[in-house]
Amino acid sequence: MTTATERDLRLLRDALGPLRDREQVAQRLLEASARHSFDPDKDLDWDAPAEDGKWFWPPELVSLYDTPLWRRMSEEQRMDLARHEAASLASLGIWFEIILMQLLVRHIYDKSVTSSHVRYALTEIADECRHSMMFARMIEKGGAPAYPVPRVYHNLARVLKTVSTTPGSFAATLLGEEILDWMQRLTFPDERIQTLVRGVTRIHVVEEARHVRYAREELRRQMVTAPCWEREFTRISCGQAARVFSVCFVNPQVYTAAGLDRREAVAQVRDSGHRREVMQSGARRLTDFLDDIGVLRGPGRRLWKRSGLLA
Repeated sequence: MTTATERDLRLLRDALGPLRDREQVAQRLLEASARHSFDPDKDLDWDAPAEDGKWFWPPELVSLYDTPLWRRMSEEQRMDLARHEAASLASLGIWFEIILMQLLVRHIYDKSVTSSHVRYALTEIADECRHSMMFARMIEKGGAPAYPVPRVYHNLARVLKTVSTTPGSFAATLLGEEILDWMQRLTFPDERIQTLVRGVTRIHVVEEARHVRYAREELRRQMVTAPCWEREFTRISCGQAARVFSVCFVNPQVYTAAGLDRREAVAQVRDSGHRREVMQSGARRLTDFLDDIGVLRGPGRRLWKRSGLLA
């Protein structure tokens, strides 16, 4: 029998239209997972050597691209920086995915273990485990070190994931997924890029599309049903997460590793119009969505602008 509460939830809508049934969304995502999931250990050729003359990351997405410093660098040095930045982004991805797995476990803790919604969350956690191992293996194959986020932000994330509201958790999930996803969609078809990196990014794009759908649908539901205080807290915590994300996106140690003056490199990245456009383009689909559902308001919107991810 359908309860009154369930009937009321089916009638919920936001600026994007009626909310979809949670169980139906999860069932479709489970079917897609059964059709299009990968085992990176088996589906990628980890024994193949690196290819001479190929990049580890598209040059246009390297943080220093089109700066005065970039124009002074040799092609070998540019490619070396791209290799280190690929390792830095993979390290950031692992950090975010570990946080995401904890947030998902918290989300389903009080929910029915037999529901499709919970079953899909567990499927996504399994995906993220494989992604984290895949990224770590890619870092090792590239010969660059892992680049952890600065300790202050590592510890700040402990607080953020502990006090995060449910809508805040899904907003942060989208922040960590959608910008990297935009960059990876440019990477995997690019024949200038190492075959292994293209394979890693393709797997991640295919599987992350489901994760984004799950998070978007749940965030819409939460922003309609959560109490006012929780929505306001979400707007601020999401803005703060955007600021941290933008600061941590590329570890400045990559410039030292590539033989560059770190202070000069950081200053030029900060002043780069190209870099600003890349980051805002990567975030645009997300910020448009968040704006539509009422997340980008008040102090939170100002934090997003300060992050540089919102024009």
